[in-house]
Amino acid sequence: MRAALHLAILLLLPPLLPGIVNRVKAAFAGRRGPPVLQLYFDLWKLVRKGAVYSTATTWIFRAGPVVTVAALLVAGLLLPFGGGLPGPAAFAGDVVLFAYLLGAGRFATVLAALDTGSSFEGMGASREVTFAALAEPALFLSIAGLALARGTLSWTTMLSGQMPAWHSFGPAFAMLIGALFLVALAENSRIPFDDPNTHLELTMVHEVMVLDHSGPDFAFILYGASIKLFLLGAIVVRLALPFAASIPAHVALFLAGMIVFAVIVGVVESTFARLRMNRIPQILVAAGVFAALAMAVILIRVNG
Repeated sequence: MRAALHLAILLLLPPLLPGIVNRVKAAFAGRRGPPVLQLYFDLWKLVRKGAVYSTATTWIFRAGPVVTVAALLVAGLLLPFGGGLPGPAAFAGDVVLFAYLLGAGRFATVLAALDTGSSFEGMGASREVTFAALAEPALFLSIAGLALARGTLSWTTMLSGQMPAWHSFGPAFAMLIGALFLVALAENSRIPFDDPNTHLELTMVHEVMVLDHSGPDFAFILYGASIKLFLLGAIVVRLALPFAASIPAHVALFLAGMIVFAVIVGVVESTFARLRMNRIPQILVAAGVFAALAMAVILIRVNG
């Protein structure tokens, strides 16, 4: 029953977050905007269509979206967001596998883009891996800081019982949340790092890599993107909020936190402009500095 609850949250709720983000952006722009469930409708429409494949592509192009979604779903089985209980596949050291599963999903998308033989998609793949190389240190430093504070390498322990940990490491945890939030925006190609709605050749990063995907393959791409946003948002929410002992109260608080996370992403996208390409590395390096500083504070606190 508990594993089923976890799987239901993981499989069904991720497409809700982009819908909330879009409604917040529409409200800021004075528009009504699309329905909150619009991505569900889009996914259903896409899976019923056929896919078009270029004769220049190989099996790598077709496998890319499937491998990406599979890697992200396995990563979701490691996080403890279903009723405050351990993920169905949780184990000691699962934080390392989680980070590498995110990298594996990105690697599959990049390979699929390169397999098209398009210099345009190759340009997007180059940008993607460049920014990922700058975002990953911030992610790993944040994980290292949490591991030092909680004395474990398991997500279940690192993201449980936060109130006593906040009393001891409050300022450091605040910096970690800031760093992880920036990583979440960068990893999901959100403003100010990228604009998911842009179609300008000189500014596209993630979107340019998936231009050749269609039908069910494009549905996997959109679904995988929503899962990644959900997973990184879940880490921020679990780190930021205390959680009740009862499963219903825990689930309700977690879902409320995820809605607030999506609203904050929408507010950021509505109040900030997309950064120039040469400014993106600076912000990602700043996120890494925040995480490193937080880890140093935690280390001093633990040893002091």
